[in-house]
Amino acid sequence: MATVELTKETFEEAFGREGLVLVDFWASWCGPCRNFAPVYERVSAEHPDAVFGKVDTEAERELAAAFEITSIPTLVVARDGIILYAEPGALPEVALKELVGKALELDMDEVRAAVAARQSAGN
Repeated sequence: MATVELTKETFEEAFGREGLVLVDFWASWCGPCRNFAPVYERVSAEHPDAVFGKVDTEAERELAAAFEITSIPTLVVARDGIILYAEPGALPEVALKELVGKALELDMDEVRAAVAARQSAGN
């Protein structure tokens, strides 16, 4: 699947779905964002079952604020609606491929159990 633009109206459906979802928070004036875009596009072509979304932080300020985006590009990786990674900075292609691979290898039952344990410990 190629990358898809995500907006306030389409974000929830894309982000909350089962499976792997990556979101690139970017802006057109950002040099590192423009450099990362072709890398992101190439890796997206290798994973047709995953959603590779892009959020223009200038046009979608509410989404950027909801994710507390203070530096761009910022990449968010989620699987089955659980955020696994959220870091600013453009990744080299090899690192992005490795990150996608690691996210796909995770045992999500273990991840859900760890999240539940963390939430119950915080209550």
